[in-house]
Amino acid sequence: MQLEFDWDDGNTAKCAKHGLTREAIEYALTHGPMFDDDAAHSLTEERFIAVSRTAEGRSVYIAFCWRGGRIRPISARYMHRKEALRYGQ
Repeated sequence: MQLEFDWDDGNTAKCAKHGLTREAIEYALTHGPMFDDDAAHSLTEERFIAVSRTAEGRSVYIAFCWRGGRIRPISARYMHRKEALRYGQ
């Protein structure tokens, strides 16, 4: 199954603010991520987090939701060393 992503200027800019491109996020979400619920950050929709690595091997933390059957990244950032170790990255 091919995953589809929901990008617009808003979520692209928010992720880019932390140095991550669309391509890096899509790679991380499709190459062995660990998923968990993120119930604390939204009252209106179900949100999730993913912990994974970019193609270059850098650990990333990605918040996302499902909208219209597509993955909508909300925010993404590189993880700090201690954080990456905690998640086994």
